[in-house]
Amino acid sequence: MKNYNIKNEEKTLIVEESSVAYENNSYSNFVIQNNYSLVKKAKSGIATKVFYTFADSINLPEKVVASLLNLSPRTISNYRDAGKNLEAHHSEHLLKLIALFEKGKEYLGNIDEFNRWLKVPFWNTEEIPFDFLNTSGGVDLLSACLERMAQGYPA
Repeated sequence: MKNYNIKNEEKTLIVEESSVAYENNSYSNFVIQNNYSLVKKAKSGIATKVFYTFADSINLPEKVVASLLNLSPRTISNYRDAGKNLEAHHSEHLLKLIALFEKGKEYLGNIDEFNRWLKVPFWNTEEIPFDFLNTSGGVDLLSACLERMAQGYPA
């Protein structure tokens, strides 16, 4: 791994190549491509830091993202303070949310457009996509919906 020296007038800062190539606060390395990898990663638990980074990067309050995982913000804060990872089922849900938001950002152009899409009612109903985010199956449904939209089919 290469090191880059960035010289300041008074001190030298050494930055590792991976830090330059990828943002340190990025959650994108948690986008899992297949179900087997997702389950393996979820079973080992996801660090609470990923939760906070994700909530910040999708422009939603931590309280809202915690409610999507069916957790209270206080519980996540307690996990962080204790250095404990999220439990497997919460980790799985978080990983699926991360993948969905990455897909939404890719297909709709940016996170603000995806958040706007989440609040627009489905065809012929009063239900909005955001209402489906609090279950793993709902996240899967929205992911399939985005795939159909990307292929030109109506949501």
